Amino acid sequence: MTDPTRRPSVLVVDDETGILQTLEILLRAEGFDVHTAHGGKAALERIPQLTPDIIISDVRMPAVGGVEVLNAARAHDAEVPVILMTAQATLQTAMQAVNAGAFYYIQKPFRNDELLAILKRAAEHRALRLENKSLKREIKRRDRRSAPAPVGAHPAWIDALSLAEAVAHTESTVLITGESGTGKEVVARYIHELSMRAESTFASINCGALPEGLLESELFGHVKGAFTGAVKDKEGLFTAAAGGTFFLDEIGETTPATQVKLLRVLQHREVIPVGATDPVPIDTRIIAATNRDLEEEMKRGAFRRDLFYRLNVIAIHLPPLRERREDIPLLAEAFLRRGALTRGTGDSKALSAEASAALLEYNWPGNVRELENALERAVILTAGATIQLAALPERIAERRSEPLIADRVAATPTLEVIERAYIQWVLQSEGGNKTRAADVLGIDPSTLHRKLSRYGGEA
Repeated sequence: MTDPTRRPSVLVVDDETGILQTLEILLRAEGFDVHTAHGGKAALERIPQLTPDIIISDVRMPAVGGVEVLNAARAHDAEVPVILMTAQATLQTAMQAVNAGAFYYIQKPFRNDELLAILKRAAEHRALRLENKSLKREIKRRDRRSAPAPVGAHPAWIDALSLAEAVAHTESTVLITGESGTGKEVVARYIHELSMRAESTFASINCGALPEGLLESELFGHVKGAFTGAVKDKEGLFTAAAGGTFFLDEIGETTPATQVKLLRVLQHREVIPVGATDPVPIDTRIIAATNRDLEEEMKRGAFRRDLFYRLNVIAIHLPPLRERREDIPLLAEAFLRRGALTRGTGDSKALSAEASAALLEYNWPGNVRELENALERAVILTAGATIQLAALPERIAERRSEPLIADRVAATPTLEVIERAYIQWVLQSEGGNKTRAADVLGIDPSTLHRKLSRYGGEA
């Protein structure tokens, strides 16, 4: 709810010092919290800093005019009422101002009581819009509280979700760690949906999926002519997610040069587009994720310590699926039910006892993502209502046919078993990076890919 005792803030914009001083005295006497900007360019800098309740701006000013101030103000805060004033009013310019979104258009010279009446209406308009927005946010917040959390009942998973829920309402930077496929983006979206930023954008990018130059353009934006092919200015995702949340997945894959720029974003809350010199302020909550051990990466000199400490304000670790096997039936049921809703077929398919046992026995190197993909495949290959063992991927079904470790007679391990264990150990040591693991093993990446497929690992 809005505070009735709060003084509405007003930003007065004009290139004439006398008008600024006169309006500042007048409006302060009437109970407004007044700020001034000498010219349109100064206004563009002050609007993000102040987020005023009302803006009064002259139309004709050097370099940056009143309509540009209006556009910038509404881009920053769509609810702010902007009053434009000019000494050369015409019907055409008045219509242009109103069409551009101006709250009112007043001609100089104006009577003080006329301007004050307009300002009071603008303040009431602003208060009502903010109160309405606050009520809608509260309704959505209550709805989100009753919405189901990401699926899982294992204590380690519940602990991770509890921490996510506790920090959701804050503005703290969050670092989510865990193996590939454990649900890092799912938890990031859950934090966003529970936050006060839920009405705004949730943007995400996989930092390991793009080369350095393209990644920086996507993150920070670029100006026309910054590089070959930059034919126009491009907004980066940090600014595109204004008011919302930006999820940086696989941040451990970034280069040292990109890490320096990310550190600046976290320290100063601003970005410098590629090819530009002036910083652009941002209003974005940052959530990062990685499947690497960043502390080991820091020891190797591959990740900056200062960036790590900026990111690691709140750390949430997600356990691998093999460590929470009791969640497999819950996740399977949720995926099958979601698949039925997507297809519009009503009842979801069920797993046979043998297929369910195979899911429980498999080691799930690809974690929850691999389980979801395996079930999607099984549903497609199943004509009836029950998913049989044969419909599951071969690597999972074959594991079911093997005797359990407890039932095996102790024997000398085969070369294949030793090789499989060694490959998995190297892969884990390299944080799941297959290219580096192949280098350590002294084999071609394609050879490693085939071996992982054969052993039931994440290809």
